[in-house]
Amino acid sequence: MEIIGWVIAILFFVVAFLGLVYPIIPSALFILGGFLLYGLIVSFDGMNWLFWVIQILFIILLFGADTLSNLVGVKKFGGSKAGMWGSTIGLLIGPFVIPVFGILLGPFLGAIISELVVSKSGFKQALKTGFGSLIGFLTSVITKGFLMFVMIVIFIFFVK
Repeated sequence: MEIIGWVIAILFFVVAFLGLVYPIIPSALFILGGFLLYGLIVSFDGMNWLFWVIQILFIILLFGADTLSNLVGVKKFGGSKAGMWGSTIGLLIGPFVIPVFGILLGPFLGAIISELVVSKSGFKQALKTGFGSLIGFLTSVITKGFLMFVMIVIFIFFVK
């Protein structure tokens, strides 16, 4: 049963990492699901209260990293709230409209379009906001990937 538990946990972890490039996938929930399914299939031995406190704090960090990176990226380059919302919407829609490059173009174009249409910013400012959203997204992917990796290492440390 231990092998089955590891296989299922690893599959959930892989799906969580896919969530870095397809933000519609809730990465934090898949990481948590991997822990819980491993515990249900194999055993919760080793996953004590300290393990769960640490993991819950990391899950909070995961949710915060996404929002904060986007906000800082857009704001740092002079974008408005509309730019931030446009970037977020573009991030969710982009990968489905433009399969490979949509993950990068979506937030970029979403921020530009919303700055031009909603905030009535000039093209130069809208372009700066688009670059800010792209930098924020890339920072978020790197940060979330690192946090998820650390969560898995902690999991392995506690259950082995």
